[in-house]
Amino acid sequence: MDHIKTIAAQLPEYGLDAMLITSESGERYALGFHGEGLLLVTRNGARYSTDGRYIEAAREQITGAEVVLATPEKGHLALAKEYIEEKGLHNIGFESGAMTVDSHRRYAQELTGILTPAQKLLDSLRASKDEGELALMRRAQEITDESFRAILNFIRPGMTEREIAARLVYELMSRGGDKVSFDPIVAAGTNGSRPHAVPGDQVVDTGMFITMDFGCKVEGYCSDMTRTVALGHPTQEMEEVYNAVLAAQKAGINAARAGVTGQEIDEAARRVLREAGYGDYFSHSFGHSLGVDIHESPNASSKETRPMPAGAVISAEPGVYLPGRFGVRIEDVLILKEGGCEDITRSPKDLIVL
Repeated sequence: MDHIKTIAAQLPEYGLDAMLITSESGERYALGFHGEGLLLVTRNGARYSTDGRYIEAAREQITGAEVVLATPEKGHLALAKEYIEEKGLHNIGFESGAMTVDSHRRYAQELTGILTPAQKLLDSLRASKDEGELALMRRAQEITDESFRAILNFIRPGMTEREIAARLVYELMSRGGDKVSFDPIVAAGTNGSRPHAVPGDQVVDTGMFITMDFGCKVEGYCSDMTRTVALGHPTQEMEEVYNAVLAAQKAGINAARAGVTGQEIDEAARRVLREAGYGDYFSHSFGHSLGVDIHESPNASSKETRPMPAGAVISAEPGVYLPGRFGVRIEDVLILKEGGCEDITRSPKDLIVL
């Protein structure tokens, strides 16, 4: 799967002769491949350079671009300059959201033509996933659901957050994940009030909530999921908070569809938590887009005023975090469509007591 033709078709709209792609996620989106190389997409073709570590795989897997070998004697920039001059390219877009200042300075010095910031070109294309991308994301989500079922049978009092996190990585990889989407979050007891807690030596024990946030990649595309489970019988307050978060998530999902703004989706969930008395403890947005990166755009956030496009894939993850006490987050992944959305996360959401 590649998107070379899709990118090429957008170049005239941005007044570009070519698009220079150097980031891992840009490469993965454009080529369906990543080899630490350099890609130039023109209106009529494309050339990708990579080194000896990846050249054999690149020539086997890439179909949408000419593949050339970068060597110490003739590196990526020399090959790119050669191609630019051969094709008479002048206005060249680059990933302004991904390229460092030092890299830009080096590219501007070495290459002929004008480098034009063009992050919007790729971002707008990546916002809507095609059927090939969605198939990979569904598979990644299936693996994540299977791993959740497995981890429920693994957790026992006396284990540490770190042990549970390590087991999650094993479950994801052993079931077909290529790598994790991000380092898993496992937060038990009072650590649950920290949305991005780092798994450590906290021992899980009866009476605690355990929040687990994890996912994997399949051919470069991410899954993402959070579940909060109780180890032993929860208190009435814990159940009340859990039910409030679940109600908020359902409200956000009901509001999620193509054509509405991310702000509207976020507000539908946030309103439920405000009315339940927990509005001050919901400290992040309802959700974010994901794809080849775990965080993409547009987002289902209070600041997102753009209409969400059909084919956008977003997380649905409201949470309540009571400092020094406990936290609850529940997260699914949604595909936005006209008139509604498809929830591709299949794991149960009613409170699970282990």
